[in-house]
Amino acid sequence: MSLQLIIGNKNYSSWSMRAWVLMTQLRMRFEEVYVRLDLAPDSAFRREVARHSPAGRVPVLVDEGFAVWDTLAIAEYLHDKFPQAGVWPRDSKARARARSIVAEMHSGFGALRSHCPMNIEASLPEVGARILAEQPAVGADLTRIDAMWCDALTASGGPFLFGDFCAADAFYAPVAMRIRSYRLPMSPQAAAYVERLATAPAVARWIADALAEADFIPEDEPYRTAR
Repeated sequence: MSLQLIIGNKNYSSWSMRAWVLMTQLRMRFEEVYVRLDLAPDSAFRREVARHSPAGRVPVLVDEGFAVWDTLAIAEYLHDKFPQAGVWPRDSKARARARSIVAEMHSGFGALRSHCPMNIEASLPEVGARILAEQPAVGADLTRIDAMWCDALTASGGPFLFGDFCAADAFYAPVAMRIRSYRLPMSPQAAAYVERLATAPAVARWIADALAEADFIPEDEPYRTAR
């Protein structure tokens, strides 16, 4: 098998989730290579990932020795390699809009990411309520995401953002996981999309794998001391 995808822990690694879910949902064959998250300077994680990527982060897509190590770059590489797979919508305007909201996810929503790190196994509704009360920027991020999702769903008719599952859904899957873990409020249309996304086959598989992990990484657990 020519494609390998190097990922970190499924419970915590939101960036890994994007690429894995996209490739799995679109039925691209690849070998999953798991490396336990550990950001210590000379950890096995850093040594293994450095073999493939100078950035030293996951995910990394490896195609017969050629490495791609950014999730947006991975999506574009997969689109070029499998142009009929559906990485992006076929319609040019829908494709441009999908790329726009993916780029917005890729570079934005720092408050939500910082204060609500992905933790699929955890149930943290009290933490979510406290974050919303103390961090208005998180609420602003959620308002923008809600509006973005509803606009796309209304235009496409669903069930996913642009009708069929595409890179936009894969990139926002980790956001949906945060909304579920922290019980963050969304409009009825956006909340229904979160639950549909969670039942998409690839997302459901990722969630099941995350729940089965027995690992606990303190650096990724700002709100708990044990699992």
